[in-house]
Amino acid sequence: MLITPNMITYTHFLLLVLGWKRPREGWIKLNNDDACKNMGVIAGCGSLFRDSDCRWIKGYIKKIGACDALHAEMWRLYLGLNMVWREHYSHLTVESDSKILIEMISDNFKFNGNIPVLVHLIWKLLKMSWNVQFNHTWHEGNRSADWLANLIISTYHFNLLVLLESPPNVVRIILFDDLSETCISRNIRLVF
Repeated sequence: MLITPNMITYTHFLLLVLGWKRPREGWIKLNNDDACKNMGVIAGCGSLFRDSDCRWIKGYIKKIGACDALHAEMWRLYLGLNMVWREHYSHLTVESDSKILIEMISDNFKFNGNIPVLVHLIWKLLKMSWNVQFNHTWHEGNRSADWLANLIISTYHFNLLVLLESPPNVVRIILFDDLSETCISRNIRLVF
């Protein structure tokens, strides 16, 4: 077999240094994440929002029940947006590690079939009179929300929304890392 240059793929790795970034002055940032275990039999989500000084404002954890990862992502965004809206903040940056979820709630996403009810509820919240921006973040910039999502799965055995007026002790360490602008390296595989 003759190998031509078009048949060769090249793999390179890009090293990224990632961490939580503060929102702009006057804005708050919502970080949220979900966790699914046992192939979606157990799902939960967690969110927190902080100001530009990295101060904890509020958070929540909720066990969702049985669902796939995408529905857990929709639940976490809906619950997080709803919580921030009820606190009457007018400028919000949302960071999510789900590119598909960010695309789904954008105006130019093409749905095949019915639009999920949670997407309609998210759109309704976004039409309220406030400024909301979305950014994709990697897991390394979302560690506190990841920890909260896993907490609900491992500790509570019932489906309820638990509001957190202050961070759990273990999350305080991650919040200190964020305040200190601690970064974590991540290798990204690029194939050409």
